[in-house]
Amino acid sequence: MTEPAMNEWIDAAVGGNTTDPFAVFGMHQDPDTGAVEVRTMQPGALAVGVRERATGETRVLLKQVHEDGLFAGVVLDAKTPFDYLLEMTDAAGEKRIAEDPYRLGPVLGEIDRHLIGEGNHWEIHQKLGCHLMTHEGVAGAHFAVWAPNAKRVSVVGSFNNWDGRRHAMRLHPGCGVWEIFVPDVAQGDIYKYEILHRDGYLLPLKADPLAFQAQCPPATASVVADTREFTWRDGAWMEKRGALGRIDKPMSVYEVHLGSWRRDPDQPNRFLTYRELAELLVPYVKRMGFTHIELMPINEFPFYGSWGYQPISLFAPTARYGSPQDFKEFIEACHAADIGVILDWVPGHFPSDDHGLAQFDGTHLYEHQDSRQGFHPEWNTLIYNYGRNEVSNFLINNALFWCERFHIDGLRVDAVASMLYLDYARKDGEWIPNEYGDNKNLDAIKFLRNMNERLHERCPGVVTIAEESTSWPGISRPAKRGGLGFDYKWNMGWMHDTLGYMKKDPIHRQYHHNGMTFGLVYAFSENFMLPLSHDEVVHMKGSLLGRMPGDTWQQFANLRAYFGFLWTHPGKKLLFMGGEFGQGREWNHDASLDWHLLDIHWHQGVQRLVADLNKAYQETPALHELDCEPGGFEWVKVDNKDESVFAFVRKGLRGADPVLVVCNFTPLPRGDWRFGVPKGGFYEEIVNSDLEMYGGSNVNNSPGVAAEETPWDGFSHSVVLTLPPLSTLIYRLRQD
Repeated sequence: MTEPAMNEWIDAAVGGNTTDPFAVFGMHQDPDTGAVEVRTMQPGALAVGVRERATGETRVLLKQVHEDGLFAGVVLDAKTPFDYLLEMTDAAGEKRIAEDPYRLGPVLGEIDRHLIGEGNHWEIHQKLGCHLMTHEGVAGAHFAVWAPNAKRVSVVGSFNNWDGRRHAMRLHPGCGVWEIFVPDVAQGDIYKYEILHRDGYLLPLKADPLAFQAQCPPATASVVADTREFTWRDGAWMEKRGALGRIDKPMSVYEVHLGSWRRDPDQPNRFLTYRELAELLVPYVKRMGFTHIELMPINEFPFYGSWGYQPISLFAPTARYGSPQDFKEFIEACHAADIGVILDWVPGHFPSDDHGLAQFDGTHLYEHQDSRQGFHPEWNTLIYNYGRNEVSNFLINNALFWCERFHIDGLRVDAVASMLYLDYARKDGEWIPNEYGDNKNLDAIKFLRNMNERLHERCPGVVTIAEESTSWPGISRPAKRGGLGFDYKWNMGWMHDTLGYMKKDPIHRQYHHNGMTFGLVYAFSENFMLPLSHDEVVHMKGSLLGRMPGDTWQQFANLRAYFGFLWTHPGKKLLFMGGEFGQGREWNHDASLDWHLLDIHWHQGVQRLVADLNKAYQETPALHELDCEPGGFEWVKVDNKDESVFAFVRKGLRGADPVLVVCNFTPLPRGDWRFGVPKGGFYEEIVNSDLEMYGGSNVNNSPGVAAEETPWDGFSHSVVLTLPPLSTLIYRLRQD
C-alpha cells in the first residue's frame, strides 16, 4: 500500500469514516503485489498477532500503526488468504484469542435485502435486530439496523467497551441496512448503535428499533435476548381460538395495567412479575368470568407515567415485570385457563427521547419531516410516516411479531382517530390537506387496511379492535369492501352518553332519557365493543362509583344497575380493573388497587354481581349471539322517561330462548308493571342487581314469572313484575 493510500486508510479506520469497514479491516490480498495483509482495530492492546487456525501457528505480529489501537501487517510467507484468529496481549501481559468479525461474510441474503428495500418483508424481526446464532462455524450475534442516511453505524456495548471503532458495520446501499456478525456476544449483553451523521458528527446512542429485550428503565440500552423458539404448550387453545373469536361468541374483556393491579403488600413499591401475575391475575380473571385480559401497552417505554402509550422498543416486553420468556409464561397461563390476551398497540405516535426513533439516522427517518404532519401537538410526540414503505412495513411486522412470536390473541389499536385525520388536534393553518384537498390521512388509511389484512391472513383467529372516537364509516367493515378491516370498534359515544345519564340525579334523568336510548340508533352500524376503560377513571374524572349520585346505598345501587345495562346491551364488553368491585377513588398508576375494600359488603356485592353477569352473558346465547346484528334486539319500553324505566328483549340465533331485560333508574320501587314478551312460558329471573347478596334491598320476583296471553307493548304475551329501586332485572324464557 502506498503511503498516501496508507494515510487515507488510517484516517478512515481511526475516524470511522467508511461505509464499508470490511474493505478496510480483516485479511486482504493486494491485487497488484499479491501480499496478504491483516488490519484490525484493537484499542488497549499492547500487541496483536495473527494465528493460523489450522496449525495454531502465529504467522505474524502486527505493527501498531496508530496510537488509537490500529494494527496492521503483511503475512510475508502467505500466498493466499487463510483462516485465522487474532491473539491480543494487553498491558498486563494477559493474552486473549478472538475471532475477527471482519473475516466473516454477510448474514443477510439478496432476497432479504431486496424485500427490505421495497418495504415488503413480512419477517424483518427475523432479519433485523440482534440474533444469537452460529455463522460460518462461529458462535456470536448478528446485528442489523436500518439507517440509510448515516455516514457510519457501529454496534457498541458491554462486549466492546462501548467503543464505536471496534465494530463498525457493513452498509447494504440498496436497502439502507447496516449489519455485522460479532463473535462471542452472549445473552444478556447490552448494546446500542453509534451513528455518525452524514455531516460528520455523532448522534446520541440509539437503542435498537427491533430489540427483543431492553434494560429496565431508567436504563435505556437494548439487551441481547434469547431468540430461540419457546416451547409452547397452548396448542389446544390456538386450535380453538378462531371459533372463540367469532362475532357470535361472548367477549367480556378485563382491562389491566400490570404495574398497579396489585403490588407486593410487604413491598408496596415493587411490581409483581409476569410469573407472579400468572399465579394471581389469571385465576382471578377466570373466577370473575371474563373471557379476555386486555393489557395496557407493555412494549418497553421510558416514562412510567405514560402508562405505556409512548413506547420506545416496540418489539420488547417491558423489563419492569420480567424477561420475554417470563411474559410468554404469562401468556401460557392465560391460555391454559381459556383466557385470551389482547394487547394495547400504539402505532399512532412515539416519543422524541434521544435514544429512540426520533431523527434515528440524523434524518426524519420514521417520522414526517414537516411538523404539520410529523408532530402531535396534543401529546408532544412524533407521528410515523405511514407513506414510507419501510416504516409501514416496520409497524405491520410489529403487529405480526406479537401475534406470531407471543401468541397474542388480539390488538386494540390506540388513538385511531389521530391517525385518520390530518387535522386532528390542529388549528387552521397547522395541517396539510391531502391530494384531494380534504383532511383524510390517505397513507394512514392504507396502512391500517394493510395491517388488518396481513394480520388476519397470517394469524387466523386474532381480532383487532379500534379505539376510534368519531363517526368515520366502515371501521369494522372488511378492507375489501371499503372498510378499515377491524373486527370491532370501541363505542365511545355509548360510553359518553350513558355515563352522562348515570351521573344525573334520578329526579333529573327524565330530561336526559335519550342518553340511554340513542346508542341503539347506530348500535349495528359497526361491530361495537362497549368500553368502560381506564380513560374514564383518570384526569380528575373520579371512579365509576364516584360518579354515581346519592348516598352510599344509592351510589352502589346505581353502579350495579348500570353494569346490568352494560352486560345486556348489544355489543362486546370491556371493564377497567377496579371497576368490578366498585373502587371508590380515581385510579393511581403508582399504587395497587384498593383490594382492602373487599372487606366491605358493598364492594363484595359489586364484585359478585359482575361475576354473575359474566356467567349469564356467556351461558345465555340471546345475550351474545347477535351482539352486532339488529335482529338480536327489540325495545319493549323505550319512552317511559317520566319513570326512567327501560325494557328490551335480547334474541339469539334460531332456537335460542329470548331474554327480557328491565331497568329502573329511579330509587322508587314500582309494583305491578306489565311488559310485553315474545313468547309464552315461564321467565326465570337469572340476575337481579337488587338482591341482598349484591348489597341491594332484595325486592325480587324470584324464581320468575309466567307469561300471560295478554298482548302488550306490541307482543303476543306479557308478564307482570315488581321493579326494585335502581335495578336491572334479567329474565330468560325457560324451556321445561
